[in-house]
Amino acid sequence: MSSHAASQELEKSDVPAVLGPVVDRLQGREQHRNAPAGRIAPQNVPDVLGTLKNESGLDHLACVTAQQYPDRYETIYHLRDYDDPTREASIVVPTPSGEPQSSSAAGVFRTADWHEREAYDLVGITYDDHPDLRRILLPETWQGHPLSLEYDADQPQIVPLREQDGHLHDQVAQEGEGTMFLNIGPHHPATHGVMHLKLSLDGEQVAAVDPDIGYIHRCEEQMCQQGTYRYQIMPYPDRWDWGGGGLLNEWAYARAAEDLADIAVPEYAQVIRTLAAEFSRILSHMLAIGAYALDVCGDFTATFMYAIQERERVQNILEDLTGQRLMFNYFRLGGVVWDLPEPRADFFEDVRGFVDGLPERLADFHNLLTGNEIIQTRTVGTGVIDAATAKDYGCTGPVARGSGVDYDLRRDDPYGYYDRLEWDVITEPDGDNYARLLVRLQEVEESAKIIEQCVDLLEDWPEDERTIQSNVPRTIKPDADSEIYRAVEAAKGELGIYIRSDGTETPARFKIRGPSFSNLQALPEMAEGEYVPDLIATLGSLDTIMGEVDR
Repeated sequence: MSSHAASQELEKSDVPAVLGPVVDRLQGREQHRNAPAGRIAPQNVPDVLGTLKNESGLDHLACVTAQQYPDRYETIYHLRDYDDPTREASIVVPTPSGEPQSSSAAGVFRTADWHEREAYDLVGITYDDHPDLRRILLPETWQGHPLSLEYDADQPQIVPLREQDGHLHDQVAQEGEGTMFLNIGPHHPATHGVMHLKLSLDGEQVAAVDPDIGYIHRCEEQMCQQGTYRYQIMPYPDRWDWGGGGLLNEWAYARAAEDLADIAVPEYAQVIRTLAAEFSRILSHMLAIGAYALDVCGDFTATFMYAIQERERVQNILEDLTGQRLMFNYFRLGGVVWDLPEPRADFFEDVRGFVDGLPERLADFHNLLTGNEIIQTRTVGTGVIDAATAKDYGCTGPVARGSGVDYDLRRDDPYGYYDRLEWDVITEPDGDNYARLLVRLQEVEESAKIIEQCVDLLEDWPEDERTIQSNVPRTIKPDADSEIYRAVEAAKGELGIYIRSDGTETPARFKIRGPSFSNLQALPEMAEGEYVPDLIATLGSLDTIMGEVDR
């Protein structure tokens, strides 16, 4: 419960072990559906988060959610353990309504930098000792904070070009002469979307890089807050990742809403979800692999087209299953919208045909990519990020696993049918561009293993037990002040959803934690000191999708 009146009186015996090291600094307990939550004073943020990181092992700041109530503002730090993400805690930091001022966590977790900038930009909370508190999704000249209760959506927004300062260029120019400012994007194929990179160059080397995001900010969170849980939110997640990861995104929302509203999912539907999700992962990885060949060695006619051909095979199967090729809208709260296509034997034959032929086709990709001298020269030893730095920035997915971080929510925070199947989490130790490419190629193989086992299960499933959806109420109204953060392992990493209910059929707050947001924030750590072509190779290796960055 988020309301202060409903918070429990704090007694040491009531505090869970994970919050034990900070019990003396807790002002109260709150109830979140996914994790124990404690309330602290704003000035204690760095101390409390540092203690939880170092003594409780909560070294993953997964998400930061900011919101406004009628009587206060609130920042929630969602903490997890990279070694065991089921060990988690939420730290709630209330600030007065008239003075929304807190303390920054960026000195403890580097990933808090961008998250707190977003909180300031959209909600209006300021953070003392933040290294660079400025807007991130909206122009610096924007009037007001769109997620604050006092925001006037009808006020004019005038942003003259002259007011768009060269913030980064001025900063680097003060450090010495001889630097040159260079724009990459926002309309450039190497940025993989509408993204602007502000570079300062020292000769041919990158002295500083500042990703300028927000060009396609589409108010996805606000639209979800206006939609009903049961019917109107599910079509949106597909649009956060138009590269093919839509089914994984649907699962992120489904998992959060189902746990919030205590909705069970039949085992049969869980197997179908698992099958569909791994096809979606392959769809996303194939686009990443093909586009990377274009970025790094200009290979369009072979590698890129091979990847597109592979995607077509997957899309044909998913079209048979879902009726769509990209915006699937197949998951429903409590299950899936319909059963496997008839005749089932033909569908299984198509799936097995794809899986059986995949090893030979993946060998072609390895010959064209991992065995390619140009790829090796441009990716081995470039864009390096070590495991500790990747964790500090909240990196997940192939970006983290390419640095040896053994973190995968399918195994570590099980959902669906993953914990009953045989498959491996892929990691590579080197943390460079080549390692991230290797991880994605090998993960396609693991997805194929999962798909094959799902087909075996579905073929033998008794006909009278093929329940595709549980009995879900037509109108879903979770208890007022219920809060939850749930995540799934999307193609690009941890995709999390925070929802706060106000007792109605629409969320009071809906927050999306896109993996690309945190992964992209780490770009300067990988690119500074290297050459411009290395920057392009590094950016491509992150496989960002701007739909989930800008939302």
